[in-house]
Amino acid sequence: MNISFLSNLKNFLPDNELKTFKGGVHPNDHKSPTNRIPILDIPAPEQVIIPLNQHIGAPAVPCVSVGDSVLAGQKIAQASGFISANVHSSVSGTVCAIEERMTPMGVMAMSIVIDNDGEDNNEFEDEPRNFKDFSPAELVDIIREAGIVGMGGATFPTHVKLSPPEGKKIDYVIVNGAECEPYLTSDHRAMLETPMEVITGLKIILRIFGLKTGYIAIENNKPDAINLLSDYAARENEFDIKIVPMKVKYPQGSEKQLIKAITGRSVPMGKLPMDVGAVVNNIDTCAAIARAVVYGIPLISRIVTVSGDAIKNPTNARVRIGTPFSYVIENSGTLKSHPKKVLMGGPMMGVAVPSLDVPIIKGSSGILALSKRKAYTRSEGICVRCGKCVSACPMQLMPLYLKEAATKDDFEKLTQLNISNCIECGSCSYICPGANNPAQSIKVAKFKLRTKK
Repeated sequence: MNISFLSNLKNFLPDNELKTFKGGVHPNDHKSPTNRIPILDIPAPEQVIIPLNQHIGAPAVPCVSVGDSVLAGQKIAQASGFISANVHSSVSGTVCAIEERMTPMGVMAMSIVIDNDGEDNNEFEDEPRNFKDFSPAELVDIIREAGIVGMGGATFPTHVKLSPPEGKKIDYVIVNGAECEPYLTSDHRAMLETPMEVITGLKIILRIFGLKTGYIAIENNKPDAINLLSDYAARENEFDIKIVPMKVKYPQGSEKQLIKAITGRSVPMGKLPMDVGAVVNNIDTCAAIARAVVYGIPLISRIVTVSGDAIKNPTNARVRIGTPFSYVIENSGTLKSHPKKVLMGGPMMGVAVPSLDVPIIKGSSGILALSKRKAYTRSEGICVRCGKCVSACPMQLMPLYLKEAATKDDFEKLTQLNISNCIECGSCSYICPGANNPAQSIKVAKFKLRTKK
């Protein structure tokens, strides 16, 4: 029976026995409103708005026209390069428009608008397929065709992660179940309600790389998920699935921090996880891989945490891609007060959406509706040189000096201070006793640097 010594836990482990990283912060997790609420399947809306740039890389190119009838799961836009992703219809119906629409990121993007016929006609597999019947190359092709991207928020095309250049050997496959961002519990519920999909997705990735050992990293505040997945791992004979409890700390789920904690390997500045022989995928991404390979279902829905103090009934909802935020809220948590701010994602790394009319995209892990009290932002303060931001930075950068250089547009200094290595986690701003906000200044400076080149 292959199982790690960290598995089969029935209680919390003491902190000194848990994997973690240097730095980070401990914000209130606000997970109790939703972490015990089962996933709610909400019906598809009458119309979906599906942007073509839901991933890192080049936007997809439409392969349907206005007036075309489409099936649920049909490819409606083709990836326009290696670092790009296919886009599929999340409903069956008629294409009524191909035009620019507002996205959750606050930018206009070409989108395909589809009127839902309510039939949900599709061509998914009636009988489950065995992933062992496919070669590694065929499995990658299925994942590419399914348009799967990183669903923790980064939206990096998954087939690219699973296709390292020749000479880069992968030794570690890690599934990220840390879910350290406050409020969000969609991955937690996925582990509890679809554990077999998570395990199968991991086994598919292991087959692609010809490995037998895989890791599922879960923060220690999710003992039910640790116990359940440990039980499933204990039944596995062909693969060695190791369940690794992690210390509860933000940003524990950051890719580079997770790799360091589990493997001891550090990803050098400017390098990718594959450069140190590691691949990390999100819980929901693994489940999407399993659905694509076993049932031929592309990425057309995802689990979204709907929470915040302006939500009457916080919950987790399974939502079709392209569903307006307003529809998700009305059919799941509902509003109890007018929100001052609505975020896509969590409070640390989420983005404020410009309108509730924007659609759910592949990277929408949460909808966080906050009242004026919770959305309150402190006025910009003064750096008191306490060094707390340096201690908190998980990338061992110096945020106070980065902010100083950012305010002066000193791009040479910013480069010397390794600004490109900032993961924009917001730990520096969270910990600052002077109400300074280095994270915002650093984000703006990184954008300026990118557009300057």
